[in-house]
Amino acid sequence: MFQKILIANRGEIAVRIIRACRELGIQSVAVYSTADADSMHVQLADEAYCVGGPKSADSYLKIDQIIAAAEVGDVDAIHPGYGFLAENAHFNEVCRSSGFEFIGPSPTAMEKLGDKNTARSMAIANEVPVVPGSDGLIEDDAAAIETAKEIGFPVLIKATAGGGGKGMRVAETADDLENALSQARNEAQAAFGNGGVYLERYITSPRHVEVQVIADHHGNVCHLFERDCSVQRRHQKLIEEAPSPNLPADKRKAICEAAVRMIRGADYSNAATVEFIVDQNDDFFFIEVNARIQVEHPVTEMITGVDLIKEQIRVASGEKLSFKQDDLKVIGHAMECRINAENPDKNFMPNPGLIKKFYAPGGLGVRFDSHVYGGYSVPPHYDSMIGKLIVHCVDREQAIITMRRALAEIVTDGISTTAPFHDVVLQHPTFVEGKHDTKFVEREFTGK
Repeated sequence: MFQKILIANRGEIAVRIIRACRELGIQSVAVYSTADADSMHVQLADEAYCVGGPKSADSYLKIDQIIAAAEVGDVDAIHPGYGFLAENAHFNEVCRSSGFEFIGPSPTAMEKLGDKNTARSMAIANEVPVVPGSDGLIEDDAAAIETAKEIGFPVLIKATAGGGGKGMRVAETADDLENALSQARNEAQAAFGNGGVYLERYITSPRHVEVQVIADHHGNVCHLFERDCSVQRRHQKLIEEAPSPNLPADKRKAICEAAVRMIRGADYSNAATVEFIVDQNDDFFFIEVNARIQVEHPVTEMITGVDLIKEQIRVASGEKLSFKQDDLKVIGHAMECRINAENPDKNFMPNPGLIKKFYAPGGLGVRFDSHVYGGYSVPPHYDSMIGKLIVHCVDREQAIITMRRALAEIVTDGISTTAPFHDVVLQHPTFVEGKHDTKFVEREFTGK
């Protein structure tokens, strides 16, 4: 087992990893930017090193600075968390070549799965359903039109690199397609340095269902059931829950088994999330693999009792998974709301600043993963999420009730947050019935 781990991240995920390290008897090393000098992850870690200025490009994305901190801290391994360099295969390789274990998959597996077109081909090879689409990347606009006619309009143009909705466009007709292709390529090139795109049939009003999988170096691969992430705004998840509501038992079993096939076929180890869309007939189709821990991993932890961060660390150190598939059962229902420093009444405008007074909700079945506190200033340089509110109850109905109670308890005097908006969503009849899809927020909360 490792003696010392560096966390190449910030905020709540850094705090989460530090806690897991402490419970495993492992020392933790934090890195931070000048803007994060007072962040909770810096205070909780056994050691902390500044790696640069406020901008991510000057600190959390500086591979040489992070490796230097790992060398000074004399660590055994590096945990990337999510975001920043977590799915950067080059960083993965640099960590390993510098003598530090990377807590994640191999660089080769990461690189293959990070390219969505390659991942799609791997899905087909492993009999994982995919949305009808182009055979590889689209290089020629005329060929794109022919392909679109074959698979049927509307079509979705998708960047082969990156995520977060960048490099994605919907074309309703052949006349729309040429301009949409140009926009998608340009956006993908600017965001990811890779303008490659491919086509898929556009499925209207899908649900977004993902499966948590973890694999060790000994050939063991287990799924930890699925999560529903359909409550989204501009392709960014707002509320996640497990298990997915209104998913038939046979489809639930099939989607989890498909995720295991995908990961096993990729020769993958450590934690991964296999993402799918589910249509109105409950048929599911592969989207992508996230080769890292997810923001929403706590909902899976709550329904299974498995500490995913500890399991990641154990697997990376060479241990076998601490459980087998038959050991895992779904217990109750869990739900997570991402609490962002944004003003929902002003089109979710970011609202960084000083938190004058802070109170975290609690009580039976309530968990709040965060790095903020009273007197902390939320910096404007990073993602606006200040915490994740998670509840775990006997069933979905009680989870909604408990979540609404917990949301009402949050105090963040000095800044606005998305907590009031979450409360509105939780009361909507469509959400209460579990019949929401990825278009739910923009359809029901116009302007939100």
